[in-house]
Amino acid sequence: MKETFRWFGKTDPVTLSYIKQTGAKGVVTALHHIPNGEVWPVSEIKKIKNEIEVNGLEWTFIESIPIHENIKLRKGDYTQRIENYKISLSNVAECGIRNVCYNFMPVLDWTRTHLHWRLENGGTALRFDKVDMAIFECHLMKRKDAESDYTPDILTRAEDRFSNMTETERQQLQDNVLMGLPGTVDDLTIPVFKEMIAQYDGVTHADLKANLSYFLNEVIPVAEEHGIKMAIHPDDPPFDIMGLPRIIKSEADLDDLINFIDSPANGITFCTGSLGANATNDLPKMIRKFANRIHFLHLRNVRYEKDGSFYEDHHLEGSSDMYEIVKAVLEIEKARTVQLPMRPDHGHQILHDLNTKNAYSGYTAIGRLKGLAEIRGLAMGILRNNAV
Repeated sequence: MKETFRWFGKTDPVTLSYIKQTGAKGVVTALHHIPNGEVWPVSEIKKIKNEIEVNGLEWTFIESIPIHENIKLRKGDYTQRIENYKISLSNVAECGIRNVCYNFMPVLDWTRTHLHWRLENGGTALRFDKVDMAIFECHLMKRKDAESDYTPDILTRAEDRFSNMTETERQQLQDNVLMGLPGTVDDLTIPVFKEMIAQYDGVTHADLKANLSYFLNEVIPVAEEHGIKMAIHPDDPPFDIMGLPRIIKSEADLDDLINFIDSPANGITFCTGSLGANATNDLPKMIRKFANRIHFLHLRNVRYEKDGSFYEDHHLEGSSDMYEIVKAVLEIEKARTVQLPMRPDHGHQILHDLNTKNAYSGYTAIGRLKGLAEIRGLAMGILRNNAV
C-alpha cells in the first residue's frame, strides 16, 4: 500500500512537514477555496502541487472535486456544472495528477452527532448516536414525518434525553450534525439546511442512481481520455438520514455503480469505516470482488451497536476484521502488481492533540499516525509470514 495523509491546506494545523515526519510519501488534498461547481484553474492546481512537492511529498489523490447539488438533482444549470467538472479533470491531468475521489451524498458529507466523544483512555472519537440523531431530526430540526424513520424505543429515549439537555448541549448537537468540511458546504443553520433538503422531496434511490449514472456517462470518457481514475466514496453513514436517499452503501450498490459505465476509470474509494458501519457488508469479500475497480483505500474501523449507533474505534479493533481486510488488499495488490494509495482515516484525538485548535475532527495528527503505524505493522507482519 502507498501510504498517504490527508491535508486541508495552509490553515491545517497538521502541516506538510508533520506529514513528512509520519513516513507517508503522498498527500491527499483539494482546492478547498474554489467554490463547489466552479472550474479548477491550472494556476491554482499548480500552486498547491508545487507547495506539496517543495516539502518532498507527492500529491497522490485529489479528495475531492465536489459535485454540485444541481448535478445530483439534474436540475437548473447542471449541464454547465458537468462541463465545469470535465474542464477541471482536464486541468488536473495537465498538472500530472490522475486520481480523483468524489462522493454523491445529498447536501452533507459524512455526518456525526459527536465530534469529541470521550473514550475510556481519555482520548476522543467521532460518534454517530441514533438517539441523538432522532433528537436533531424530531426536536431541533422538526423535520416532517421524521418519527416514521425511528423505532418507538429510539423515539422514547430521544424524548427523555432531549428533555434533560441544556440549551448549550442542544446547540452543540446542532452544530455537530451541520458541520461542513472544506469544499463541501459551509457550516449550516437549520432554516438553510431545511431549504437544501427540501430540494430532494420526492427524489427516490432510483432517481438519484439515475442521476449518478448520467453524470458518470458524461465525465468518465473524459477521465479515461486523460488517464484519470475516478473513485467514488461510499455514503457515510451507509443508510438514509434526514429523509435523504443514500445510494452507495452496499455490495449491490457497488455492482450498480460498475454497471453504470464499463470503464477502468469508473472506480471505488474503498472506505472500511463507511462500508463497515453497515453490518451486512462482508468487507474482505467485497475487496476481492471489486479488486480491479478499487483505486483508493480509506482504512479505519467502527464499532457498531444494536440500535444503529456507531463510533470510530481503534484501527485494529472495532467491528471489522482489519487483519482480513489488509490481507485481502495485499492479495489484490499482488495480483494486480500495484500499490494502492491508502490513508488512515478518522483518527482519535489523543496526547498533545487534545489541545490542538482549529483541526478538523478526526483529522488531528497523532491519532492518524497511530492508525498508520498499526496498519503498516499489520501489513508487514502479513507479508513477512507469507500469508499472501
